[in-house]
Amino acid sequence: MSAQIRNPILPGFNPDPSIVRVGDDYYIATSTFEWFPGVQIHHSRDLVNWRLLTRPLNRSSQLDMLGDPDSCGVWAPCLTWADGLFWLIYTDVKRYGRTTQGASAGASLRDTHNYLATCPTIDGEWSDPIHLNSSGFDPSLFHDEDGRKYLLNMLWDHRPGRNRFAGIVLQEYSHAGRKLTGPIHLIFKGTPIGFTEAPHLYKRGGYYYLLTAEGGTGWGHAVTMARSRELAGPFELHPDTYILTSRDRPDAVLQRAGHADLVETQDGDTYLVHLCGRPIPNRGRCTLGRETAIQRMVWSDDGWLRTADGTGAPSLVTPAPNLPPHSFPASPERANFDTPELPIDFQWLRSPWSGELFSLTDRPGHLRLFGRETIGSLFRQSLVARRQQAHCYSAETVVEFDPAGFQQMAGLVCYYNSSKYHYLFVSRDEEIGKHVRIMSCLPDQVQSDVFSAPVAIPEDVPVQLRVEVDFERLYFAYRTGRGEWQRLPGPLDASILSDEATAPGAPNFTGAFVGMCCQDVGGTRQPADFDYFQYRERAYCSDPFC
Repeated sequence: MSAQIRNPILPGFNPDPSIVRVGDDYYIATSTFEWFPGVQIHHSRDLVNWRLLTRPLNRSSQLDMLGDPDSCGVWAPCLTWADGLFWLIYTDVKRYGRTTQGASAGASLRDTHNYLATCPTIDGEWSDPIHLNSSGFDPSLFHDEDGRKYLLNMLWDHRPGRNRFAGIVLQEYSHAGRKLTGPIHLIFKGTPIGFTEAPHLYKRGGYYYLLTAEGGTGWGHAVTMARSRELAGPFELHPDTYILTSRDRPDAVLQRAGHADLVETQDGDTYLVHLCGRPIPNRGRCTLGRETAIQRMVWSDDGWLRTADGTGAPSLVTPAPNLPPHSFPASPERANFDTPELPIDFQWLRSPWSGELFSLTDRPGHLRLFGRETIGSLFRQSLVARRQQAHCYSAETVVEFDPAGFQQMAGLVCYYNSSKYHYLFVSRDEEIGKHVRIMSCLPDQVQSDVFSAPVAIPEDVPVQLRVEVDFERLYFAYRTGRGEWQRLPGPLDASILSDEATAPGAPNFTGAFVGMCCQDVGGTRQPADFDYFQYRERAYCSDPFC
C-alpha cells in the first residue's frame, strides 16, 4: 500500500499556509495574528512529518503589535525562495474596522500595512522589514522567469455601498530600489461568492495561474483558480471555478477549506496546502482554530489543476509523494523551564519586549511572570501559552504566588482572546484570604463575565492547577501539597474558545491556547513562578479524574 498523508498536517491554530520547496526541504509559513514572535515556519522533508522550526519576526525593529486588536497583527505570510534568499511578505493589521450597518451599506475603515523581510537561511536572523504598501492585505511576491518581481494583494475599498473586497492588484517590486514601482494593475475582480483574497501567482506552460481564496474564511470558503497568457490579464476562470471547497459538503470532516498555495515536488508532483477547520461534532465550533491540510493535485489534459480524486473536496488522507520518510522527535509533553529560552511551542501576546513580561533566568528552573495589565489587555499582558492541538487533552502546572490583595492574580488559563477565556487563578481578598477561583469571559451570553465562588487555600504552599478538556467540556481542578485533586464546578463550555462563538462583526481568526498568566492591576509587578507546564493529548474520557 502506498504511503499516505493524514490531515491536518499542522493541527491547531496554523492558518493561511504558504509553502515553498528549497532542494529537498519544504517549509510552510502560517499566520500568528497577535501572538509574538510573528509567523510560524514548519519544516518537512517528506510532506508527511512536520516540525515547528522557527518564528522569524522576533524583535521590536521587525514587529511591534502593542495595541493591535484581537485577531489583528500578522496576517497571511507568503514565503518564497529566489536569488539565494528567502523572501517573507506579511501584513501587520492595526485596525480591523467594523461597520454598524449590514452588508456593504456602511463604511469599514481598516489599516493593513504590508512588509517584506529576507534572509539567506530559514532559521537565521531576518532583515528589518521594508514597508511596501497599505492598500489591502494578504500580500504575496511572484518571481517571474525574467527575474522581475511583482507584489500582489487584495484591494480594500472602505466606501459605503462598494465591494470591500475589490479584487486583486499587482505592482512591480524593485529589489534595487527596495520599493514598489510602476503602475498598479487590477488583474482579477473575483467571482460572485465574493471575499476575494489570498492571491498567489505561478507560471506554467506559457500561462500565469492565479490562485485566490473566496467566500470568506468560514463555512463558505473556497479556492478559486484563473489563468492568463499575460501577467496583468485578462484572466479566464477555471471550468469548475473552485478547485477545492467544502462549502457544499456538510459531510466533510475538513470544513472551511480555502486560502491555498502550491508546491511541486522533486519528481514534479503538485500538492496544494490549504486552511481548514474541524468543528466539534455536537457544537459546530472549531476550537482548534483554522488548521493546515494538504491535498495531492493533478494537472489535467486541458491544462487546469484538479484534486487527485477529482471531487474538488478536501480529504482526510491524500497520497504521499515518493520521498524517503523523514520523521522528527515529538515535542516533549512537559516543559521544565530549565533553559534561558522559552520552549518553541510557547508564545506570548503582542509585545516584542518579553523582559517586561517574563523571565527564565531570575529564578532558574522556573518561568517567572511579572504581574502586568488585566487579562485581555491589548498592550502589556503577562500571558505565556501554547496551542491546543487536539480536541481532548490534559494540562497542568504548579505556581508559587503570594498575592497581597485582590488586584493580583496568577494561574492557568484557556484563552482565545480578550472576550473568550476560562481562567483558574490564585488571588487574595480581605474576607477569605488566599484562594483559587474561576473567571470566565463568555462571548455568547447576556452576562459576559462569570466568577465561581472562591475556595480558600493554605498559605506558603505551591498550588498545582489542572485542566481537562474533552471536546466542548472543560473542567478545572487544583491541589496543594500531596493532597487529592479538588475538582471545581463544571463542566465549563470549551466551545466558546472558537472563531464561531462571537458577537456579530468581531474578528475571530485564531484558536484556543492553554497556558499561564499573571496580573497586577495595582502596578507593582508582583511575580508568579511556574515550575513546569505539561500538555498531553489523549483519547476522549468521560471522567478524566477517575
